[in-house]
Amino acid sequence: MPIKTLHIPTADGRADAFAAFPEGGERFPGVLMYADGFGIRPALREMARELAEHGYYVLVPNIFYRNGPAPVIELPEHIGDEARAKLFEQLMPLIEAHTVERALSDADAYLGFLTTRPEVVAGPVAVTGYCVGGLLAVRTAAAHPGQVAAVAGFHGPVGADGPDSLSRLTGEVYFGHAGTDMTPETLGELDKVLDAAGVAYTSEIYPGTVHGFTMSDTDAFDPAALQRHWDRLLPLLGRTLADG
Repeated sequence: MPIKTLHIPTADGRADAFAAFPEGGERFPGVLMYADGFGIRPALREMARELAEHGYYVLVPNIFYRNGPAPVIELPEHIGDEARAKLFEQLMPLIEAHTVERALSDADAYLGFLTTRPEVVAGPVAVTGYCVGGLLAVRTAAAHPGQVAAVAGFHGPVGADGPDSLSRLTGEVYFGHAGTDMTPETLGELDKVLDAAGVAYTSEIYPGTVHGFTMSDTDAFDPAALQRHWDRLLPLLGRTLADG
């Protein structure tokens, strides 16, 4: 499975990124994947490869490219609970500096790049994200309703921008929430907003999970929940993307 290092021109410079896609010279549906707050690293490359094996061109940008190439901060091979706090002391200023305006400008660049790749079929794409990447996925989909056929977010603050952002979604939506991130009451409030938006959606809590459950290099990792994530994400893409 090829992994290709790329640089995406943006309004503020060039974002380093990578793409995973099947070999063979064919064209594939495009998927923009936003990493969690820890960014591009081997665990994300493995997830992108696995998704690409199902017949997709998966583009993963370094959302913190303004602060340098990935990894922007030094990461241990395994991110345990003790390391997490210290790492987030370094990451939070980067996350806070990644304003809505920056996120939307970057999304324009990422989608423009993805949809013009020779390996990507013409037509709508999907956007998926993890942790803060789930919020970025929602922002991207809300800003590009005609271009994004599906949006998925996992253990992310997907409703952080409020009802106005969610009301602009038009593609099919899937949200998988960690048990520690969402209560049944807050889930019900989020579902009301999605109902009002009139979109097809599934929004569910993964019982017994903690924030970050998809990430195999963290203490939050839950193998069963990661598989459930694939069991939800792959059918979503298959329904919504051409030749998916």
